[in-house]
Amino acid sequence: MGEPRVFINRVCDWVSDYQALISAPVTVFKNRVFSLSEYYLPGATTVGIVCKDGVILAAERRVTYGYFVMSKSGKKVFKIAEKIGAACAGIIADMQILTREVGAYLNLYSYEREQSVTVRTAAKLMGSMLFERRYFPYLAQTIVGGVDETGPKLYVLDPLGSVIEDKFTAVGSGSEIAMGLLETDFKDGISIEDAKGLARKAVKAASARDIGSGEGLDMLIITNTGIREEHEQTLK
Repeated sequence: MGEPRVFINRVCDWVSDYQALISAPVTVFKNRVFSLSEYYLPGATTVGIVCKDGVILAAERRVTYGYFVMSKSGKKVFKIAEKIGAACAGIIADMQILTREVGAYLNLYSYEREQSVTVRTAAKLMGSMLFERRYFPYLAQTIVGGVDETGPKLYVLDPLGSVIEDKFTAVGSGSEIAMGLLETDFKDGISIEDAKGLARKAVKAASARDIGSGEGLDMLIITNTGIREEHEQTLK
């Protein structure tokens, strides 16, 4: 029983730092060699902004594995409830299964309680699901945003389930560049149109300098009337 426990403890140490997966050491367990550094984490730039009348979620489309551009049309923004969306950075498969599962649970919640789910509830549910898988986590950083009776809300989650509320945020390999622009240009009470322009500007700047980001833009505009999705083939 000693070997499996030691192995699990080591995995826990590695996944506590999301970026450490890239350079994690090779471990021999039961005559099998596991090298976490072989699993390339795709790059991405994903941003979320709280506006006066809603929330903007935006992400570029490039999907990379190492230095190989695997796709130029990867979708990283998802509708998970009537007025709630999620935007992710990380492994595409993990993004898809996580958002589908959360969306299914939120539909059941609304059906059983006969009421709309709040953004906080959606974020907490996703955080709990991520925490349950903390030993073998979904490799995805996630932004959850939407509008409920309390107004527009935005939460950012890491792969281990931390849930942090904010007014703007960025995740992914290009987040440092995007965050600099958001910090400079964001203002409380920003309009929907101005927030769309700021999100576009942040993603464009990150795409220019981050090799893992690029190939256009997907955007969710979430207001009290619902969710509208916009696409741009090139960033202007």
